[in-house]
Amino acid sequence: MDKLIDNINSPKDLKKLNYDELVKLSKEIRKLLLDSVSKTGGHLASNLGIVELTVAIHKVFNSPKDKIIWDVGHQSYVHKIITGRRDDFNTLRQFQGLSGFPKCNESVHDPFETGHSSTSISAGLGMVMARDLKGDNHSVLSVIGDGALTGGMAFEALNHAGHSGKDFIVILNDNEMSISENVGGLSKYLNRLRIDPVYFKVKDDVEQILSKIPAIGKSVVKTANKAKDTIKYFLVPGMLFEELGFTYIGPVDGHDIKELIEVLKGAKRVKGPVLLHTITTKGKGYRFSEKYPDKFHGIGPFNLKTGKKLNTSKGLTYSQIFSKSLLEIAEEKSEVVAITAAMPSGTGLYEFAEKYPERFFDVGIAEQHGVTLAAGLAASGLRPVFAVYSTFLQRGYDQILHDVCLQNLPVVFCIDRAGIVGQDGETHHGVFDISYLSNIPNLKLASPKDGNELRAMIKYAFSQKSPIAIRYPKGVSRELDMKNNIDDIYGERAEVILKGKDICIIAIGKMVETALDLAKRLKEDGIESTVINGRFVKPLDEETILSSIKDINSLITLEDNVKIGGFGSQILDMLNRNNIKNKNVKIFAFPDKFIEHGDSKQLFKHYNLDSEGIYKQVIKGMKLK
Repeated sequence: MDKLIDNINSPKDLKKLNYDELVKLSKEIRKLLLDSVSKTGGHLASNLGIVELTVAIHKVFNSPKDKIIWDVGHQSYVHKIITGRRDDFNTLRQFQGLSGFPKCNESVHDPFETGHSSTSISAGLGMVMARDLKGDNHSVLSVIGDGALTGGMAFEALNHAGHSGKDFIVILNDNEMSISENVGGLSKYLNRLRIDPVYFKVKDDVEQILSKIPAIGKSVVKTANKAKDTIKYFLVPGMLFEELGFTYIGPVDGHDIKELIEVLKGAKRVKGPVLLHTITTKGKGYRFSEKYPDKFHGIGPFNLKTGKKLNTSKGLTYSQIFSKSLLEIAEEKSEVVAITAAMPSGTGLYEFAEKYPERFFDVGIAEQHGVTLAAGLAASGLRPVFAVYSTFLQRGYDQILHDVCLQNLPVVFCIDRAGIVGQDGETHHGVFDISYLSNIPNLKLASPKDGNELRAMIKYAFSQKSPIAIRYPKGVSRELDMKNNIDDIYGERAEVILKGKDICIIAIGKMVETALDLAKRLKEDGIESTVINGRFVKPLDEETILSSIKDINSLITLEDNVKIGGFGSQILDMLNRNNIKNKNVKIFAFPDKFIEHGDSKQLFKHYNLDSEGIYKQVIKGMKLK
C-alpha cells in the first residue's frame, strides 16, 4: 500500500489531499517521527503533539510566502518533514545533518532561527511591521507553547502586538489544559461567531446606524460595547488576550484537523491581531510519551517497544551529583532554598522539590525573574541556589550583574550543561559562560574537574557570603582523583596534579581530563608536563600558577569555552599584569563562532580540542626542547 508521506516533498503536495488523507498522513508522520527519533534521539513528545496542527497550518497557509515562526523550535520536526527534508530526516541532530531547530540555511521555509523560548511573537511582529512597511501581502504566524508563554518577553510582545492592531496570528499550542464538553461546545459556537465575516459586517453596520441617532447614538454604542465586554468576561476564556487587543479564538481541539482548518481559514479573515488557542496532548500517539511527556521531551536513542533508553552510561551524571549534594546540605541548613526555570528534572532538582516543596520555587521559563527572585531571597537571609543550564542563564545577565552582584548577595548559581552539549547545537552549547561571568565584580567562578570536586565546591559555595557560580558539563562524571583536597578548595587554590620541566598545561573543568591524556601522549615523546587543575577562573590562583611556571618556557591552556574572554584570556592577563613576557603561550579553546550540532566527542575532535588534536598542534607548533 502506497504511503502518502512518500509523495509529500513540499507544502504544495499536502494541499492536494482531502480530509481523510490528511488524517492518514498525520499517522504516517507520527510513525516516521517514532522510527527516526528512537534512533537519533531528539525532542519527541512536543513533535508528536503538534502533528495535526502543523499539517493544518500548511494546508491553509502558503509557506514560504507566509511566514511561520516556531517558538523554541524543537517542535519543528513535522514542519521539516512537510517542507522537503523528509529524505534527510535520518540525519537529524547528527554532525553536518539536519538541525533539531529551524535553520535559515536549511530551507526557505524557515524564516527565523529559534532555540530559546518566548521569542517567536517578537520576531513575528517584526516581520509583520516589515511586511506592512514594504507593502507586501502575506500572513505571519507565531506558534508558541504554554510553557514559553510564561516568559516575560512573550507578554511584552503580546502587549505591543495588540497595541499595534496589525494583522498577525499567534497560535498558542497548549498541552496542559483539557476541554470539558460544555466549555468546548460553547467555545465552538463563539469561535464560529468571531471568525464569520457576516458577523463583522453586521456589527459595523449596526454601530454606524446607532451612532447616527441624534444626541444619544454614540452613547448607546459605547454602552452596548461595555455590556458586550461584560458578557465576554463570563463567556470567553481568553479575556486576557482580548484586553491586550487580540481577537481570541479557542480553545480548539489541536488534533481535529477539520476544525483546525476551519478556524485557521477564519483567522486569516479577521483584521488585526488574532490569538488561536489550541489544546494538544504532548506525546500523542505513543503510550510511553503520553504517560511520561517530560521524559520524552528531549531523549536519546531508545527502544520503541519498551520506551527505554539505549546505551545508558554507567555512573552518576554531574546533575545527579549536584542533586545529592544539595539534599545533604539542605538537610543541615534550613535556610537553603532552590530555584529552577521550568527544569526541575533536567537540572537535578526534582528530588529536592519532592522533599522540600515549601523551599522549592519553579518560576517557569523566566530566567530573569528567577535570578532576581534569588536576589530577594538572599537579601532576606535565605541561601538560594539557582540551578540552570549555561545557555539559559544568558537570558538573566543583567539581573546577575545588577540585582545579585552589585549588592554582593550570596546567591549560588549551579550552571549545568557548561561547554559542549552535543546534538542541540548553537543555541544550547554552554561555551560562553566563562566569558560573560568572569568580568562581573564580586562574583566567584569555579569549575570542577570531576564529580568529587563538584561535591566539595557546592559545600564551599554555601560557606561564602558573596555570589558564586559553579559550572559543570553534561554527562557522567569520570572520577579523576578520589582524594581531592577539600582545604585547597576552601582556600580557592589551584591543584598541581603533575610536575614536569618541559611544558605546563593549565586546564579548567572537564578539560583537566584532556590535559592528563595529553600529558601521557607527550611523555611517550620524552616531554615532561606540569598539569594544573585551575579550579577557579575567578579568583585565579596566581601564586600557585606563577610558581609552577617559573622555570618553564612553554605554557598552554585548555577550556571548553570560546577563546575570547575565556580562561586562557585570564591567564594571559595574569602574565601581562606580572610583566612576564618570555613565555611561549598557546590557548586551546573554541573559535569565535557558533558551534554547530553533533556528537560532543565529534565536535571536540573537529575543532582539534581532543587530546590527539591538541597533541599534534603542540608537537608541530611549540618548541619544547
